[in-house]
Formats: sequence, structure tokens, C-alpha cells
Amino acid sequence: MDAIAVLTEAFSRIPDEARRAVRGLTPAQLVAAPAEGANPIGWLVWHLARGQDAQVAAVAGTEQVYASDGWAARFGLEADPGDTGYGHGPIEVRAVQPESAQALLDYLDAVHAATQRFLATLSDADLDRVVDDAWDPPVTLGVRLVSIIDDDVQHAGQAAYARGLLGE
Repeated sequence: MDAIAVLTEAFSRIPDEARRAVRGLTPAQLVAAPAEGANPIGWLVWHLARGQDAQVAAVAGTEQVYASDGWAARFGLEADPGDTGYGHGPIEVRAVQPESAQALLDYLDAVHAATQRFLATLSDADLDRVVDDAWDPPVTLGVRLVSIIDDDVQHAGQAAYARGLLGE
């Protein structure tokens, strides 16, 4: 198995984890924080999709999925491609109001499809391309993609844990 196949497999697991976390939940359950100051399931899944969308689009040189098809409105938000959830405080977290679990999954599926299309264009050699030289050492495409996966898996796990706290 080559590196691109490994990345493709890793990214393919994220939607399934998110699906298990949100399937069958009501909009009220999606926005209920499991504890004071904790992030709700809906925000966690929205954020993992937004982060993947924004970061993959940046390295692929494409438009974010979020910028099309009215996705922001389905979460009660303005269409701001810079709003990925990074740095959100309690007010911004509460502003994310998914219309349904299906809206979260539809958006994540659209992001996943865009990610898969990008991965299909890559060779192993592409993973050494520097995509961010603001760090020491500079960040390569391979490192950035692993970072996205790591962040998404953590948030999917947090969403699954929060779902367990709902008793669902």
C-alpha cells in the first residue's frame, strides 16, 4: 500500500465515525453542551468538516465546499469561508445551529468527496511539497494531511463521547 492509499483510507474513516455520533439526534440534542463550556456534538462535527474543507481547499488550490450550495445557512451562519471554528469562544460555538443531523452529514460527505478527488490527483512525491513555510521545519503536504486527519479523528471521538453522555 502506498502513502496515498493510506491517506485515502484514513480520511475515509472520518465520515463513518461522525455518522455514528450524530445519527438520529434532534437539532436540540446536536446543540446541547455535555457540560458547561464543553463543545456540543453539532459544533464538533461541523468544525471537523470545516477544518478539513478549508485546509484541503487551501493545499489543493480549489474553492471550499462551504462556499457553494448554501451550506452556511444550514448551520444558521453567514457564508464566511474564514469561519472554521478555530478560536471559537462560547458565543460562536452556540451560534452553530445545525438544522439536522443530516445537514452535518451531507456537508461532511461533500467535503469528503472533495478530499478524495484531491487525493486521487497525488503521487507519493507530491507529499514532500512544502505548503507552509511559516514553521520550522516547513510543513509539507504529507504532514498537513496527517494533521487534518489527526484533528478530525479527535473531534469525531469527542462527538462520540458526548453522544454517550446523552444516553443515546
